[in-house]
Amino acid sequence: MRSLYRTLGPELTRSIGLVCLADALVGASYGAISVSSGFPLWVPILLSVVVFAGAAQFLFIGLVAAGGSPLAAVAAGLLINARHLPFGFTIGAMGRGWLRRLVGSHLMTDETVAFALAQDDPRRRRAAYWASGMALFVCWNVSVVLGGLAGSAISDTDALGLDAAFPAVLLALVLPSLSDSTTRWAALIGVVVALATTPLLPVGAPVLLALVGVAVVAAFGALRRRRATDDREDS
Repeated sequence: MRSLYRTLGPELTRSIGLVCLADALVGASYGAISVSSGFPLWVPILLSVVVFAGAAQFLFIGLVAAGGSPLAAVAAGLLINARHLPFGFTIGAMGRGWLRRLVGSHLMTDETVAFALAQDDPRRRRAAYWASGMALFVCWNVSVVLGGLAGSAISDTDALGLDAAFPAVLLALVLPSLSDSTTRWAALIGVVVALATTPLLPVGAPVLLALVGVAVVAAFGALRRRRATDDREDS
């Protein structure tokens, strides 16, 4: 434990702790919403352990509570979580052996990927990924249980503003990466595409289309490098 703390450092450890606190609030909100919507307590608990994807879990509960088909809710959740595919390619080297990779893929969330990619040293990157993943898994599941137990006593969970904690923390995590102009352009294009398509497409699809920003910036970068190479050859 001390070795892990030395690898992470006090600043990163504190950041992981703050994200765990914010996710605990969201998890408690999810548990409370699920139980107050008429689901038995075991449903949000099972989803949290097996799925461990907050957005997909909220979507499943919301669609089924509104009378939607569970199969449609599962399909929508898979669509939202499709963003994890590029995440997996990016951080696939976080563990060796099929069992370690299997566990690591289950712990993969937006936060764990953000923590890992923010580190330059490979050893520190792996430590950040596993430490944040395990801590978030424990905090999320415990908070879901506590929120579910308190669900009957909370009549309006939205009034507490707990639903805003998750996006606020995620925004704080990605802000340092926006210091790079290329990343800013990719993010800006992605935001515009997502906002423009949100009223037209099913939930989750705009998030996937936002990856167009990365493709556009990459294409322009390749074009500029090719032109620079041609100019050097001509000269």
